[in-house]
Amino acid sequence: MQILNTLVDRGLRAGVVWASGVRVEESNSELQSKISALLETRKVQEFPGPELKKAVRDLLRTGGYKPAGRNKPASEYLAAACRNDKFPIINNLVDINNYLSLHSGLPISMLDLAKTGTELILRFGGDGERYVFNSVGHEIDIKGLISICSGANGASRALGNPVKDSMAGKLTEETESVVAVVYAPATAVTKTQLSELMDSFAEMLRELAYAQSVEIQYV
Repeated sequence: MQILNTLVDRGLRAGVVWASGVRVEESNSELQSKISALLETRKVQEFPGPELKKAVRDLLRTGGYKPAGRNKPASEYLAAACRNDKFPIINNLVDINNYLSLHSGLPISMLDLAKTGTELILRFGGDGERYVFNSVGHEIDIKGLISICSGANGASRALGNPVKDSMAGKLTEETESVVAVVYAPATAVTKTQLSELMDSFAEMLRELAYAQSVEIQYV
């Protein structure tokens, strides 16, 4: 896996995990119990806390993007869904991703590795750049937004970001390999904290998604 972070000097501390040999299925009782316990905790908390919330939003603002309203970070959407008893339960892989986002307060992209390829770049979305993010065909304008893209810098294609991932990189029932990107603001998340989160990510992919091979990289 080759991953270039062109935004490291803009405060992006990214953790990337990729796994092969995964199985997509309904979350088992162990994962459902972990999610239920976390939901009960988060419902009575102000989460993400003010400092982390500001740090994540400030990170997304570095390219000129405005992370508010419908364009708020996915981690905030999940926290609000938890408080409103609308936390999404999809399948084991998506549920692992959402659990760890709600646990950490950080936005995370999870994409089908077969669709992204093994050459990735983190960059800002360009002028007029957009992609479809749901089955209805709605698009998100990603100008100035941190994005995970496939291909080389000169001809890369955006497939995910801290707000909404694309349909083009979406997991399906046939997905056998995944790549996930944790978007962490260096001002609020230490290397040790990110490392602990990524270790948990790898462990859950092995135990709850049956991954045969898991690798982690920090960029």
